Amino acid sequence: MGPGYRSPPVIRIEGEGLDRPSPGEKTGCHYLHRMANRLASATSPYLLQHRDNPVDWWEWCDEAFDVARQRDVPVLLSVGYAACHWCHVMAHESFEDPDLAALMNERFVNIKVDREERPDVDTVYMEAVQAMTGRGGWPMTVWLDHDGRPFYAGTYFPSAPRHGMPGFAQVIEAVSSAWRDRRGDVFEQAGRLVAALSRQIPHGTSPGMKELAEAYSTLAKSFDPEYGGFGGAPKFPQQPVLEFFLRSLGEQWAPDAATMLVHTLGAMARGGIHDQLGGGFARYSVDATWLVPHFEKMLYDNAQLARLYLWAGIQLDREDFTKVARSTLDYMARDLRHRGGGFFSSEDADSEGVEGKFYVWSADEMRKVLGTDADAVLSYFGVTEAGNFEGSNILHVTGGEPPPDLEGLVLKLNEARRGRVRPGLDDKVIASWNGLAIRALAEAGATLEEERYLELARDAARFATEELTVEGELMRSWRDGRVSVPAFLDDHASLAIGLFVLYSATGETPWYEQAMRLVRRLDRFADEEGALFTTARDDASLVKRPYDITDNPLPSGNALAAEALLMASLLTGDSSLRERADHVLGAAGLLATRHPSMVAHHLAVALAALNTREVAIVGESWRDLARVFWSRYRPGAVLAPSSHPTDVVPLLAGREPKTTLAFVCRDMVCAMPTADVVELAGQLAG
Repeated sequence: MGPGYRSPPVIRIEGEGLDRPSPGEKTGCHYLHRMANRLASATSPYLLQHRDNPVDWWEWCDEAFDVARQRDVPVLLSVGYAACHWCHVMAHESFEDPDLAALMNERFVNIKVDREERPDVDTVYMEAVQAMTGRGGWPMTVWLDHDGRPFYAGTYFPSAPRHGMPGFAQVIEAVSSAWRDRRGDVFEQAGRLVAALSRQIPHGTSPGMKELAEAYSTLAKSFDPEYGGFGGAPKFPQQPVLEFFLRSLGEQWAPDAATMLVHTLGAMARGGIHDQLGGGFARYSVDATWLVPHFEKMLYDNAQLARLYLWAGIQLDREDFTKVARSTLDYMARDLRHRGGGFFSSEDADSEGVEGKFYVWSADEMRKVLGTDADAVLSYFGVTEAGNFEGSNILHVTGGEPPPDLEGLVLKLNEARRGRVRPGLDDKVIASWNGLAIRALAEAGATLEEERYLELARDAARFATEELTVEGELMRSWRDGRVSVPAFLDDHASLAIGLFVLYSATGETPWYEQAMRLVRRLDRFADEEGALFTTARDDASLVKRPYDITDNPLPSGNALAAEALLMASLLTGDSSLRERADHVLGAAGLLATRHPSMVAHHLAVALAALNTREVAIVGESWRDLARVFWSRYRPGAVLAPSSHPTDVVPLLAGREPKTTLAFVCRDMVCAMPTADVVELAGQLAG
């Protein structure tokens, strides 16, 4: 999109608008027994949360736009997700209000979208929101013409005017007035915005070492030396940036990478963003100190952070980080896992309608559970009578020595917490996020030599390749035996990476074969420049084919595809795959030094691509030599193990040793095979 785009003032909101009751005057409960709207048959838990609204919601479909044409009204698009706190607030204030709902039904055709189930729709219209308002977020509220062109947008609107924000009824009236009386201006504005959105950043070249050094320097300037992390409040972990720093350890141009990693990961682990009792991390901190989280827990955050703590613990010799990696993976396995093996999407911020209620404690509650041991625990976790969050306490580590039996005391607190009402669970299984989970579990299983993590990775991989796959085609998400829409770019790429790593950790070649099938399908997403669209085909209901290269908080589909192509090229020796990986990385080339935080996972993959290794280990005792490979973080290396000679994986072809041997190659030129662990370590490091 063109920089500096600003929407002309077609929509004017004037006066006080309609009188509305305060949010507390109506609960909407008397509508719980009305006939459900069209969302009753949805697969998304987020959409199902709105099935009893008095709003006449549609799912995203061509028919909704046809009805809008017939009625000659705009489309109101509302986008959110199940764990979104402010989505719940707007739903309670506005979508459950019968008067506001009636106004919406009269003036618009209303479409509700789960951004996690339809990232294509979310990506396109989030660009529009950012272009028109200078910021973005969820809930996202966008008004569209009959061709899907956005002409007015925002995020959360309160039901009544508040804190300088117009009330939702005022916005409805203003949009309706513009549509009725200034239709030409509306269409002109929509056309200019779509033209701006259609402009793409020119394709560059894959970042080299010079660009990577400049990007690191730029990112380091935003580091918070007091509390860790980057920037101020609200503060996000920014996993792709941390991944780039982790891969930069040892580079001359990154002398402070270790310091920044230790400070950030340590502060997060001690903070309220980290669930001190049950493990796992909330999505972000509303302050700069990591104390007060936005309590929702997302699978993608926890899968990425588990890997970061795992490898930072290994590389920096920090057992405390490794412990956090374990507790995070254990949280995922305990609270986010379907019995069939797939991983659910998220847990809500709210329980019983109150944000954070499941997680916070009063001093008296902890004393009742812990008895005479309470004082030491209260001190360790910073618990006071006054509290640090709305009269209660978010547990965080304040420093000092932990109580001698901290683990047992935490078990007691967890047992007591299990009696509380848990936050809502978004129980859909998303292919892309499960790919991240499979990778984290497989790497942990191999590195920590824990079979339970490998078995969890296998179960999730089986779920993805069976339940999420229909007639050979990967689907975006699954819930309760039903799948949603065909998978997107990030789904194919992320799952391919997870399956490649699972193969490397287990030596089980079917995972490699499944991964290669997914890599071959990436051609469906290609554009003329070689970068990749979000969707495998054009969708006539979208004003542009979505194209996402932004790496935050998730690696983008393009960055994941580049990594999957790089891994495939190393395992197969196919140079065309390597060329494609480099070309895909070029999509971020011009942003690498100007806005590196936007493309940090691209930077991490580009750095790995500059220091590659192909490692084959063949023989009955391959696991003994594989320990050397897994003893350090080697993001630019792939491992092809097998207990016997095989041609299934090209990197293993023709290798038929009489004893177990490791073959270390670089750019397909191999060192002498070795069975010695010390020599193997030297070859891997050389």
